[in-house]
Amino acid sequence: MKISSVDPSNNKLNKSFTVFTKTKSLDIAREAKEAFLDWKNLGVSKRAAYLRNLSKVLREKKEDYARLITIEMGKPIGQSLSEVEKCAWTADFFADKSEKWLSDEPIEMDGQKAFLSFEPIGEVLAIMPWNFPFWQALRCAIPALVAGNVVVLRHSNIVPLCALAIEKAFSLAEFPENVFRTTITDHTVVDELIKSRYVDGVSITGSVETGRTVAKIAGESLKKCVLELGGSDPFIVLEDADIELACKSAFTSRLISNGQSCICAKRFIVIKERFNEFVSKFVSLMSAAKIGTPLDRSTDVGPLASAQQLKTIEAQVNDAKKKGAKIECGGKRLGDKGFFFEPTVITNVKSDMRIAKEEVFGPVAVILPARNEQEVLQIANDSNFGLGGSVWTTDSKKGERMARALESGMIYVNDFTKSDPRIPFGGVKDSGIGRELSRYGLLEFINIKPIILK
Repeated sequence: MKISSVDPSNNKLNKSFTVFTKTKSLDIAREAKEAFLDWKNLGVSKRAAYLRNLSKVLREKKEDYARLITIEMGKPIGQSLSEVEKCAWTADFFADKSEKWLSDEPIEMDGQKAFLSFEPIGEVLAIMPWNFPFWQALRCAIPALVAGNVVVLRHSNIVPLCALAIEKAFSLAEFPENVFRTTITDHTVVDELIKSRYVDGVSITGSVETGRTVAKIAGESLKKCVLELGGSDPFIVLEDADIELACKSAFTSRLISNGQSCICAKRFIVIKERFNEFVSKFVSLMSAAKIGTPLDRSTDVGPLASAQQLKTIEAQVNDAKKKGAKIECGGKRLGDKGFFFEPTVITNVKSDMRIAKEEVFGPVAVILPARNEQEVLQIANDSNFGLGGSVWTTDSKKGERMARALESGMIYVNDFTKSDPRIPFGGVKDSGIGRELSRYGLLEFINIKPIILK
């Protein structure tokens, strides 16, 4: 079976690949597991030194890596550069923090010597998506590796060039052989990897449906899994919000990765007395967004990642049109080369529309009015998703109160939702299980072992 890396801005072939066989993929997993014992026993400080090497490689080659991201999934080159820089920062962050976070933790037990030992579980299979090709893979791998685990990456087949470049980056950083490996496979081989005796834990970022499938397979073998799934984040604008600031942030948040981010703001819930003002300013910004080749540093919006992504977003918007939604701007694909879709703002949205129920993975914003704070919370929480969200208000106490009431994994007040190595990342409800990043993410693939000496 062959797969193709295609530039989504012009439909041109980057390169074709033959997927690895089941035997080759299992051999990779076996070789990684064999490398585990030496890596585990190396010590945190020495593992952290390798992360510093990785950070250096990422910074030195960021232009090359950013170009790969852009030509494989269409993200504007400026965002791709920021993605690589964020990976380098995260490597340095965990290199700085992990020795303290993984040190034995004493416990008081009636005069007995007792402590917690933090020990790696073994091999982590990272099943990653295409929308942040470097960041998604490395935000999983960096904490897992410094904790003493080994990692096998099964990346999306939309971004095989990125997948292989990530593996090469670890080699350039002089990591021991087989501590980090990449396999290019179809879905059936992924299932076999999860079931194999080599894999001890699974981390997946993907759709709800895929997450459920992976969790079921892992659960049958009683293997730990972290699920970072979809989102339909509320962006809440209250009556005392700074509308100018909120609109600029809404524009930035909705168009991250061409609207293809799980934590993009997707449902804009605005108090009625500020609704028309917000819609007017937001539509003005979205209408003025520069659409074009993502390698141009002035481009705001590039193509969607694939023909399937374009087909899905078109179907969601057309469903809304048929059911009476108002298209304030955009609403259609652009040109016959590449997978471009206009930045789109939709109002008059009803609950039976697909855009009201599904995750919208493209540059399409849904704006909903609310009469008061109670209705804001009702609309925001009436979703199967619960990944992130933001609240816009000049009253910090009100912002905190609203944040506590929202059913979500993380909330920002007067800023848009973003991942950050210093804070745990993850959701509730259909948005997933477990956390990435911070000390909490570091401990996901750790055996927290109490040791009591009597």
